[in-house]
Parts: sequence; C-alpha cells; structure tokens
Amino acid sequence: MRNLLVTLRFDGRAFHGWQVQKNAPTVMQAFQDALESLFRTRPDVKGCSRTDAGVSALEYCVSFRLENPIPCERLMRALNTRLPSEIAATGCREVPPEFHARYSCAGKRYRYRILNAPVRDPFWEGLALYWPRPLDTGLLDRQAKDFLGTHDFSAFRNAGSGVEDPVRTVFECGVTRAGDLVELTVAGDGFLYNMVRIMAGTLLDMARGSVPVGSIPEILESRDRSRAGMTAPACGLILEKVFYPKL
Repeated sequence: MRNLLVTLRFDGRAFHGWQVQKNAPTVMQAFQDALESLFRTRPDVKGCSRTDAGVSALEYCVSFRLENPIPCERLMRALNTRLPSEIAATGCREVPPEFHARYSCAGKRYRYRILNAPVRDPFWEGLALYWPRPLDTGLLDRQAKDFLGTHDFSAFRNAGSGVEDPVRTVFECGVTRAGDLVELTVAGDGFLYNMVRIMAGTLLDMARGSVPVGSIPEILESRDRSRAGMTAPACGLILEKVFYPKL
C-alpha cells in the first residue's frame, strides 16, 4: 500500500470549504470523486487543514493510501482531467507510511488580501476584501509585529474550535502594499479557528478606530474574544504554503 501526498491549488469561491458536507459542494468531495472515477474506489483522504467556505489555496496538501502502482506523474495528469476547473493537482509524491497531511504539518503561511481602492474591481470580487477607506500600511505593519512570538491566542479564535491548547507560535507577520492590493502575511506553527481572519479584522478595526492602536499585546493577554476585532470575511483569505519537516 502506497502513501501519497498530492498538492492542490483551488479557487474557493465555488466550494463550502474542504470537508464533505451534506447538500454543499466541497473540495474534498470533488477530489474523492476524481479518485473514484479513476480507480473505482474512494480512498480515505486526509487534508492539511479545515478551510471555510470561500477560502482559496495556492498549496493545499492531501494524503491518502492507494494500492494502484500508477506513477505519480501520470496520477497527477489523470486527476487534472477529472477535477473541476476550479481545482488543479500541482504535485504528487510517495511519502513514508507514517506521514499524515495534517498531523505531520510543521506550519502554514496564509495571506489575507484587501483591495484598498476608492472603486471596487469586479476582477477581485470574491478573491479579496474590498475596503474603500484609506489604509496606513506602515502603521498596520507595525501593529502586526505584536503578533510575533509564542502566545495564547484565545482572543483570536471563534467558537467552534475543537483544539484545547490555544498557544501558537507566529514566526512571520507583516502588512505590505502593491498598488491597491494590501496583504497581511502570517506564518506560524499552527492556527486556531478563524485566527488569521480575526487578526486581519482587528487590524482593520484599528484602521477605522474601533480598536485602539497598540492594544494587541493587551488583547492577547486578556484571552477575551470580545476585546479583539471583527472576523474578516473569508473571501480575502488564501492558504499560501504548507511546511513539512524532512520532505
């Protein structure tokens, strides 16, 4: 039995997240449908993380076991003939038997994208949060640096997280601008439910004055969700990179 790691890229606007749901299209369902059409079996696939409806990915990792000896390159090409146009398999490799797409993960990098312009752009609809008010990206970048390090992120998670330990280490966090596109980049060893979206929402609420500038350390220390800002919409979030040790 082979253990395979497949990397996917997908446009999340067409899906209600990764996990299979009743009466709603998901990335996992589309991926399993493609495997079943190829091999007449429906492998138990493991995704690297949960994703909300509308969240996209430049690199999403899936592991599963398969007895078929088809070479990885052929498997990837065959998958791409059966996956919907919003999903593409970008890589495939054999991994050790103990590898698990979620539990072997050492970290992830996310981007939250904001279209900061006086007029909305239809080509960014559903791919970035439209924010017409001016944003001081230098100020937001300085505030974002307060997320760096190891903290209890209880104040930056929404109800529904099944994770008991809220301590996470953020080793990259910053805000940049390229024209009208403002991006929050966050990398860490793990993320709580809606954590990046709440981090983005807190920075945006600082920009409009509803959360005090300089208050992120106090919010972290409080562990109180009500002290942080809004949960920014899912449309701006994209999973950019998944990190695995020794791969």
